[in-house]
Parts: sequence; C-alpha cells; structure tokens
Amino acid sequence: MKDPLSHYPGYALRRAAFATGAELSARLEPLELRQSDVSLLMLIQANPGATASALGRKLDIQRANMVPILKRLEDAGLVAREAIDGKSVGLELTGDGQTKLAEARRIIESFEAELLERVPAAHRQHLLPALNALWNAGAEPTN
Repeated sequence: MKDPLSHYPGYALRRAAFATGAELSARLEPLELRQSDVSLLMLIQANPGATASALGRKLDIQRANMVPILKRLEDAGLVAREAIDGKSVGLELTGDGQTKLAEARRIIESFEAELLERVPAAHRQHLLPALNALWNAGAEPTN
C-alpha cells in the first residue's frame, strides 16, 4: 500500500514518537513508573530543591497535570517536599527515589542505545541535534 504520509516530516516524527514511546512505557511498567514520572525524577535529581512549578515549566507540564504526577511519586515514597523558605517548597528524591531512578536509567540507557542502532550509522550523529533543533525552534533566545 502506498503511504503518502511518509513524506511529511511532522507525521513521520509523530509516528516514530508514538512507536518508541509505547515501547519504552512497556519496559518501565515493571517499575510501576511512567515516562513522565521518570522525566520528573531525573529533573529533580539534577535540580534538588527545585519547585514543582519550575519543574513543570521545564517539562512543559501544566499545573493541573503536575499535581497527580507528584502525588503518585510522593505516595510511592520516591519524592519528598522540603521547605525552601516561608512560602516555597522544593522537591527532593528520597533514598527509594534514588534507587528506583537508577533502575529506570538502566532501562532507558539500554533502550536509547537500541534506538540508535535502528538509525543508519551515517545519520546517528545528526539525530539528536536535529530533534533538539525542532524542539527548540520556538524557544526564546537565551542570550
């Protein structure tokens, strides 16, 4: 069957993201983590004490969606809140959060390596810069 949609980069990107996202989700399922959970855990680890609103902005997660993600991670004992000052609360990974994130990272590192193997060798070095260029095209300059 002819596929006229395969000539559209945006459509191909969406199909690739859907296919790979579903595969990664299945691999993370035994850890009882979603991709959004792992993304947030990684960001908290890299930015201990960051507020939920700052993390949500970085991940493009609306406040209404951030609340249930954080509740799920707190209920699982992976994230704790810590007062920063009189009105702000920062997030930290717990010991269990550090352990669970290390397990998730092993899965993700393996998955990412397999993804790159699917890309022809001549294109591998260009893949991530190209994807980041698409992602950052609408971002404000950081000068």
